[in-house]
Amino acid sequence: MSLKTSIILCTYNEVHHIKNTIAQIQKAIEDLELIIVDDNSTDGTKEIINQMNQEKKFKAIFREKSRGLASAFLRGIIESSGDYIGWLDTNMNESIPLFKKMINSLKSNNDIVILSRYVEGGNDKRKLIRSFSSKYFNILCRFMLQLPIKDLTSGIFLMKRRVIDEVTFLAYGHGEFFIEFIDNAHRKGFKIKEIPFLQFTEDDYGTSKTAPNLIKFFYLGLTYFIRILSIIVRRIVLKN
Repeated sequence: MSLKTSIILCTYNEVHHIKNTIAQIQKAIEDLELIIVDDNSTDGTKEIINQMNQEKKFKAIFREKSRGLASAFLRGIIESSGDYIGWLDTNMNESIPLFKKMINSLKSNNDIVILSRYVEGGNDKRKLIRSFSSKYFNILCRFMLQLPIKDLTSGIFLMKRRVIDEVTFLAYGHGEFFIEFIDNAHRKGFKIKEIPFLQFTEDDYGTSKTAPNLIKFFYLGLTYFIRILSIIVRRIVLKN
C-alpha cells in the first residue's frame, strides 16, 4: 500500500523560488500532499501559488495577521493527513531529490530523517561567516543539550506521523523550534537518522531573508541560544 507524504512549505516573499520548488516537489514525490502556508507575501508569491493551484492539487493557506516559521509549520501539521510529514525551505531546491532517500529511510525502521551538513558526505558551501558560525553553533548546541545529532539547524526533515502524537514543541520563533522538537523526540526514544546534504549559497537573487546582514545574523543566533537555555531550564523544572 502506498503511503502518503505531506510536505509543508512556509512561504514569505518567495517569488523567485516558489514556482520551481512546487514543480520539483510534485515531480519527485509520489502520493504527495503539498501544503503551503503563506504569511501574507507582497512580492507576487501568492499570485503564483494561486495560478499553479487552479486545479486544487495542493492546499494553500494564506495568513494575513499571523507570521512566523514555527507557527506556520504548526498550521501545516494541523492541515496534514499524510503518513509521513516533512518540511524544507522554499529556496533549498537542491534538497528535493533526496526526499526519495528519506522516504526509504523511514521505511527502514527510522522515525525521523534529517538532511545533515555535518555527517560524512555533507557540507556547507555558504559564505564563510555563515558556514563557520553554523558549524560551531551546532557543536555548542550538541554539547549543551547532550544530543548525538550533528545538524540541528538544517531544518529539512521527514518524520512518521506517529512522532507528532508523542512530541510537542512551542510554536514560536524561527527555526529554533526545530532544535526543541528534535531534543524532545530524542528524549522520547524515537530513532533519528541523518543523511548527508550539501547546502549551497542562500539565494542567487540576493541575501538571506532571515539574516540579510551581520547584525540580524548574530541577533538570530542569540535567539537560538536563548531557546537552548529555555529547553535546559524546562528540563530542570520538569525533573523537580
